[in-house]
Amino acid sequence: MPPRARAAAAMPLPVPTARAFVSPMVTARPSLGLRRRFAVAASPPVEEAVRADTEPLTKEDLVAYLASGCKPRHDWRIGTEHEKFGFQVETLQPINYGQVRDLLNGIADRFGWHRVMEGNNVIGLKQGLQSISLEPGGQIELSGAPLEILHQTWAEVNSHLYQVKAVGEELGIGFLGLGFQPKWNLSDIPMMPKARYQIMQNYMATVGSFGLDVMFRTCTVQVNLDFSSEQDMITKLRAGLALQPIATAIFASSPFKEGKLSDFHSLRSHLYTDLDNDRTGMLPFVFENSFGFERYVDYALDVPMCFVYRNKKHIDCSGMSFRDFMAGKLPQVPGERPTLSDWENHLGTIYPEVRLKRYLEMRGADGGPRGTLCAVPAFWVGLLYDNESLRSIIDMVADWTNEEREMLRRKVPVTGLKTPFRGGYVRDLAESVVKLAKDGLQRRGHKEHCFLDEVDEVIATGVTPAVKLANLYKTKWQHNIDPVFREFAY
Repeated sequence: MPPRARAAAAMPLPVPTARAFVSPMVTARPSLGLRRRFAVAASPPVEEAVRADTEPLTKEDLVAYLASGCKPRHDWRIGTEHEKFGFQVETLQPINYGQVRDLLNGIADRFGWHRVMEGNNVIGLKQGLQSISLEPGGQIELSGAPLEILHQTWAEVNSHLYQVKAVGEELGIGFLGLGFQPKWNLSDIPMMPKARYQIMQNYMATVGSFGLDVMFRTCTVQVNLDFSSEQDMITKLRAGLALQPIATAIFASSPFKEGKLSDFHSLRSHLYTDLDNDRTGMLPFVFENSFGFERYVDYALDVPMCFVYRNKKHIDCSGMSFRDFMAGKLPQVPGERPTLSDWENHLGTIYPEVRLKRYLEMRGADGGPRGTLCAVPAFWVGLLYDNESLRSIIDMVADWTNEEREMLRRKVPVTGLKTPFRGGYVRDLAESVVKLAKDGLQRRGHKEHCFLDEVDEVIATGVTPAVKLANLYKTKWQHNIDPVFREFAY
């Protein structure tokens, strides 16, 4: 824990207000023919937007939507999202919806959050540009506000954890930060009452081996970052994709499955290799010379749909074509054409290692201990928000092949930092990359490099959270998984 921030863990800290960090309206390049304007932020919206547009969308509009995320450097922000498992302190069992409802209502009443409802069910909370959402298996997610520096992220994280713990303790609920549910079977996890999750559950069961496990038994830490132009987006997306397995190795924290050690350092990451090949992966086309906003739109248009949102209801459109939707030929809503809200929702159902919206989402890190919640954004900010570090990364990965990137994606979840690569190991790569990240943070001038101190120790020792957990399981815990709920709870 950074020394200057230790006190934050014990008390709620002020989080910058929404007003301070609302990004200005920006307009995409005239050559893209933008007919609408968009409010842009580094954090995604929480709940489905209502229909607002009247003109039929064109492909040009979809491209312009992505391009509207371009913003000058002084408007770049850091958006951090993290998920955690709730559990019943007495039994260690997953929390059910009734307990989740009481938790959300308690946070709303005590700390002034606004409820997000679906029918009669509270399914989330909003406060300024922050939101708390409910994942399929009862995981609790904080989607943070777009913030300027990592010390604000630290304050936001600790304020949130103080609030959920204050209410959770009264309800007998604890919270665990790992990448995969360590004890319970899939059948033990209750599904939360959100209509879109029923649609997703039915669809995921048909397209891959691990979709339901990802939905119900995983947690992650994600970082949302901005870009200044199409070329800047391309550079950052390529760097992010190439290095995502390195982040997976450093922050690996999911070695357990159903009470025992699995064969993985990051079981969570492995599950994405057979989730749904249409909407996951390393996106090799990003490294082609022709790549840009338009090429990503072409990719997204070919990803099968999941649902549309009409009249406050989710309509199952699993496997349907967004191209047909644009032509007014979607059978579920005949004659209707999509709005930009539909396009935004569709983009949110795509799960590559780095996702492009009007910002870039880094998606490769497991959920983990408190320090991880700021170390992950620190890692990516230091690499992608500093020109010198970003250039060094691009030089480093320039000659990596699609096959090498895919190899890293598949092997790192199994062997972590010990994964062989080009005569060395991923640990060697990680050492170089973390140095670049710290150098980048130092050049930002906000004394943020302290958030990578724990990562320095991981690189120096080779002991990632997954390795530490496995060692504890085999020694101190005597092959009993239950102590993890005590020793690794927030």
